[in-house]
Amino acid sequence: MTSPQRGRPLGVAVIGHSFMGKAHSNAWRNVSAFYPDVPHTEQRVIVGRDHARVKAAAGRYGWQEAATSWQEVIERDDVDIVDICTPGHLHAEVAEAALAAGKHVLVEKPLANTVFECERLVEQAADARARGVFSMVGFNYRRVPALALARDLVSSGRIGVVREVRAAYLQDWLADAGAPMTWRLRKDEAGSGALGDLGSHVVDQVQFLLDDAVTTASGRLETFVESRPGSHGPEAVTVDDVAWAWLGTARGATVSMEVSRMAFGRKNGLSLEIFGAEGSISFHLESLNELVVDAGTGGTRVLVTEADHPYLEAWWPPGHVLGWDHTFTSQAADFLACIASGTPPQPSFADGLAVQRVLAAVEESAGTRGAQVDIAH
Repeated sequence: MTSPQRGRPLGVAVIGHSFMGKAHSNAWRNVSAFYPDVPHTEQRVIVGRDHARVKAAAGRYGWQEAATSWQEVIERDDVDIVDICTPGHLHAEVAEAALAAGKHVLVEKPLANTVFECERLVEQAADARARGVFSMVGFNYRRVPALALARDLVSSGRIGVVREVRAAYLQDWLADAGAPMTWRLRKDEAGSGALGDLGSHVVDQVQFLLDDAVTTASGRLETFVESRPGSHGPEAVTVDDVAWAWLGTARGATVSMEVSRMAFGRKNGLSLEIFGAEGSISFHLESLNELVVDAGTGGTRVLVTEADHPYLEAWWPPGHVLGWDHTFTSQAADFLACIASGTPPQPSFADGLAVQRVLAAVEESAGTRGAQVDIAH
């Protein structure tokens, strides 16, 4: 069992050094500066397949060492936390091994590529928790202050009973048919396309904001560009480019969801609109410090930068806005605080499984021309 009471900072290893590895490295580099009350950490080692590239990343991102074998790293006595930022097909294997080795585990979303893998991870996490070893899924948008405040407003009844939600996550980095092949377009590595990459965030936010479970789904998937330039010529795309879904929750809310990586002009356009019996709340990631709240008297813009707003006590004076990268630092702080207190972190592996069940239901529905699928939790 690893614990912050061992007389030294907790050693962290990040597995993966690309996009998410960079974002998580930035968080571990800064977490103690902004959250001094959580256990201190040291950036022990970052792991990648290419020695030269991962060594360069270690130097840029503040890691003491670089390595190419995650199997060796998770056995090290000076590593207490394993942060997994690999493609999805490796999540389950690395997380299971790290938990078995007694390491606290943070896994970037989605938890794994299949429901079966997620179910196994939930079992492993429960066994590890009994030994004082904790785990969490990296749905970083839960740490956007405006979205955390939106959850508080919904919970307090500010907009009444939630009736419907409109959710979209639109990007355009694949809109050009000539964009090159990447692991995110291979089903054996990514699990799914826009559905798993972007839809996982949307589903988690719906269940988080409403404190409710999605229980039904119907959907459609589309692959507009069926092959991409690969290193050895054209390569087949085996995942979706766009996904649409209609979801129902246990408490009766209806959710429309659209996710796309083909939407020209949208770089990272997550939008959420929650409509209740007495008002509404809307959020757009491209203005991530703002909410528009309508309590039945007209929409009011709320700048979520006040000291009493969620997560803001660690950061800047009112009006000094936060960015996307701050969510990862707050995520690391929450994880460390839970390790110190012995409190199971959120979102849990069970939350990750719940999301994966919804994604699987959407995919199943798409294969049956949109028939509704019931989701067991």
